[in-house]
Amino acid sequence: VLALLGCSWPAGWLVQQTGLPPLLGMLLTGIVLTNVPYIDVARGLDPSWSSAVRSTALAVILLRAGLGLDPGALRKLSGVVFRLAFLPCLVESTVVMVASHLLLGLPWLWGAMLGFVLAAVSPAVVVPCLLTLQEQGWGRAKGIPTLVIAAASLDDVLAISCFTILLGITFNSSADLASVILQGPLEALVGVCWGLAWGALATFLPPQPSPSPALRLTILGGGALLALFGCDLVSLPGAGALAVLTMAFTAGLGWRSQGWTDHNPVSSSLAGLWFVFQPLLFSFIGTEIRVSALSGATVGYGLVVLVLGLLCRLAASYLATLAGGLTTQERIFVALAWLPKATVQAAIGPLALDKAAEALAARTGQNCTEIMAAAAVNGSLGAA
Repeated sequence: VLALLGCSWPAGWLVQQTGLPPLLGMLLTGIVLTNVPYIDVARGLDPSWSSAVRSTALAVILLRAGLGLDPGALRKLSGVVFRLAFLPCLVESTVVMVASHLLLGLPWLWGAMLGFVLAAVSPAVVVPCLLTLQEQGWGRAKGIPTLVIAAASLDDVLAISCFTILLGITFNSSADLASVILQGPLEALVGVCWGLAWGALATFLPPQPSPSPALRLTILGGGALLALFGCDLVSLPGAGALAVLTMAFTAGLGWRSQGWTDHNPVSSSLAGLWFVFQPLLFSFIGTEIRVSALSGATVGYGLVVLVLGLLCRLAASYLATLAGGLTTQERIFVALAWLPKATVQAAIGPLALDKAAEALAARTGQNCTEIMAAAAVNGSLGAA
């Protein structure tokens, strides 16, 4: 972990000097340290460590996003937020489902699962860039950063919930269909309720009139980690990110009413934490990519599926922002900002493969590890 941090931060800085986002250099660092022969730095990384660090980094950036949301802009653009959250996600997932069935030969259910995996927006990519623009004054007048950040959370809830439903239908045919279908609304309800309750706690628990910034940061950060890790444990993975964003937004409203501004000690501390967690997050995502396990044909057809989905998503995102008072250039910006994929795909992408390996192991009596190794040797892991 220390080696990844030590290599990815300078790589991100070097890439940033060229005018590109630093996360690109951090991502490439993880790929290189995992796939280049004779370099064993990242190959033995414990998957549970990687998952825990990614979740912690996601908590940090979602807290920053929630504290930076503009309530006035959110009320004004509420209709656009819902259109932007639902329309592009459903359009892209449908296009990917059809394209993957025709080009990759995936069954319809698996194509739909792939569609919702790819349709999820990555808060870890979108939020830092928009926060930087917001701090520089770009888009604040019309609330564009608030629009995109708020819609990203709802988009993730929809994509993760639909993926979870399809995963349950595919691998658990005996499950009650009604309970599986209600999974999505339940996750949204749990996320909002948890966020409102913990945000109120973070507002009123520290003593007034001089609250301790350290105590507020501890309460807010602890609640975010509890939400992200706890929701996974109770099989409500889509609720965690929405809960964190809601609690930060609620706490931010309360703190503003008590005299704090957007630039407060808690926000500054979270910005400092992101300086450490950003290189870890994206380098860990890079370590998930195994170049040797991918076949050329699968990669080629996969890129075609991805491009088709993104092109249709661009068009749907542009149409979703109509009647929102934005100029043509602003609508194009929002559509382009709606493309990034990273953390959500890294988190939920392996779940279907793990389930398939477990099911195959149960039928054949083989060990899951042996099955995964055989799949990699045969070049079919990438297709899976």
